[in-house]
Amino acid sequence: MRRRFQCLAILGLLLTMGLSAAPAPHQEQPASDPLLSWNDGPNKKAILDFVKATTDKASPKFVPVAERIATFDNDGTLWIEQPLYTQLVFALDRVKALAPKHVDWETKEPFKTVLSGNREALAKFTKQDLLQIVGATHAGMSMEEFRAIAKDWLATAKHPRFKHLYTQCVYQPMLEVMKYLRANGFKTYIVSGGGQDFMRIFADQVYGVPPEQVIGSAAKLKYAYQNGRPVLLRLPALLLFDDEEGKPEDIELFIGRKPLAAFGNSDGDRQMLEWTQSGGGPRLMMLVHHDDGQREYAYGAKSKIGTFSDSLMAAAKKNSWNVINMKSDWKRIFPFEMQGANLPRELPAPLAGVECKN
Repeated sequence: MRRRFQCLAILGLLLTMGLSAAPAPHQEQPASDPLLSWNDGPNKKAILDFVKATTDKASPKFVPVAERIATFDNDGTLWIEQPLYTQLVFALDRVKALAPKHVDWETKEPFKTVLSGNREALAKFTKQDLLQIVGATHAGMSMEEFRAIAKDWLATAKHPRFKHLYTQCVYQPMLEVMKYLRANGFKTYIVSGGGQDFMRIFADQVYGVPPEQVIGSAAKLKYAYQNGRPVLLRLPALLLFDDEEGKPEDIELFIGRKPLAAFGNSDGDRQMLEWTQSGGGPRLMMLVHHDDGQREYAYGAKSKIGTFSDSLMAAAKKNSWNVINMKSDWKRIFPFEMQGANLPRELPAPLAGVECKN
């Protein structure tokens, strides 16, 4: 039976909503060093050696192009997830935006707590509290309506610490890995507990991953008509739960091949790495360990978000998975740290007159 998650940690899995984002830059790397933002060491070497072994026709570990699949978790692996999931921040902001139309929320939980801004109280939310928030703010609207609302939000929403758009708070070293893999015939897939609809909107611009190569938790949809026009309405119910064992299940459902490489950062990625390794032959399993509190955040076993438990670390050692230490393996964290880097262009002006339908 799937174990119970901490409430805040599962919200990213419950919110299966679409957010738009500004594109992050895809930096051109010198051919001599495709991983320019990585320090020399065992982890950088492991990536380079893996790609060389699987793409060199003279290598006994050569893998045909059609079988070159790499999967990546999103939150905490490709972009920042602290102090709160971006999707969680969006949901809480939607409660505040809709509050004037719901006077009862001022005295009704869990909305009262959201409106109070008390983060300690937010951390005590139950799964039912979170479901109620999602249902009240995101159900009953079309996909197009939701995308417009989300695009408006991310056009201006910035990370509270780094003061950049959330989609600028992506990890430059991982952008380089994805680009390097694709340059060598790999298909890169996102396999995340976050909302599938959410990630499909910005993944192509931010990561170079097209919508059809994005797998995530998904809401049930309903085909309906509005003003004689067909629409897909979002329902307050989950169709797919893409975390833990759900990841290999959905990889089989959507891809039909075991990955050759898998990248994660938390307990929810363990089964994806196990599934990847079980294929035999040349495989690369890597976990991002957030151990740099100065340049990003330092968290692990005790964190409610992106939990990297002692048992996961033990599994990594037992199975010879590579643990990426952010502090020592990465020269830089974000694209905006690079001198002369082109930051993502601005999003179009917010669309007016689009509101949630409850």
